[in-house]
Amino acid sequence: MKQRIKVLIVEDHPIFIDVYIRVLKQISENNKSYTFDIDSTNNCDSAMLKIKAESQSGGYDLIFLDIRLPETKSSVIKCGEDLGAKIRNDYDAKIIVSTSYNDAYRVSSIFKSVNPDGFLVKNDLTNQILAEAITTVVLDPPFYSKTITKILRKQSANDFVVDHIDRKILYELSNGTKMNELPTILPLSIAALERRKRILKDIFNVVGKGDRGLLKLAQEKGFI
Repeated sequence: MKQRIKVLIVEDHPIFIDVYIRVLKQISENNKSYTFDIDSTNNCDSAMLKIKAESQSGGYDLIFLDIRLPETKSSVIKCGEDLGAKIRNDYDAKIIVSTSYNDAYRVSSIFKSVNPDGFLVKNDLTNQILAEAITTVVLDPPFYSKTITKILRKQSANDFVVDHIDRKILYELSNGTKMNELPTILPLSIAALERRKRILKDIFNVVGKGDRGLLKLAQEKGFI
C-alpha cells in the first residue's frame, strides 16, 4: 500500500501551481512507495487556516512555499518568509521554498528564518529538477537548485567577519537607501553605521574607492 503524503502548495501564480501538481502526479504514477494528496492556496491567510485545520488530523507532510505573496490581514505573518518561519517553528512539515529572489542577502535571510528542506529559484526550474527536488526532500533532504548552490558556495568561501547587520547595510545601500535613512531601518546610530561601513571597506580592501567600489565587490563575493 502506498504511503499518502499530504501536500500544500502556497503560490499565487496559477501556472506554477499547475506545474507542481503535474509533477507530483507524475512522481506518484512512477513510484510504488508513495502518493500525494494535494491542496493549494494563493495567500498566507488562507494557508494558515488550512495548516491549522489539517493539523487536527496529522498535518501536512510537505509544503511548497512561494516567498513573494500578496499582503495579508495578519499583523504577524506579512509575507511568505514570515509564514515559513511560523511553519518551521510550530509544525513538522517539510518545506520547499520556491522563489524568484536570487540575491545573496534574501537567500541568506530565508535560510536564517525558514531553514527550508528544499530551496529553489524559479528560473532554475524544469520538470526534471522539480521532480528531483521533491523526491530528495521526501526521502533525504536537503535539495538546493543551481543558483542557490552557487550562492552558498560563494558565501562559505567569503563569509568571514560580515554579520547579519553588515549584510543589511550592504543590501540597503545597494537598493539606494541613504546613510541618514538607515537608523529608521536598523537599531544603530549614524556614527555606529558609519563605523561599520568603514570596517567593511577595510575588510573588502576598498578604502578610498567610495560606496560604489564597496558594493561592487560585496556583490561579486555574494553578500548582496
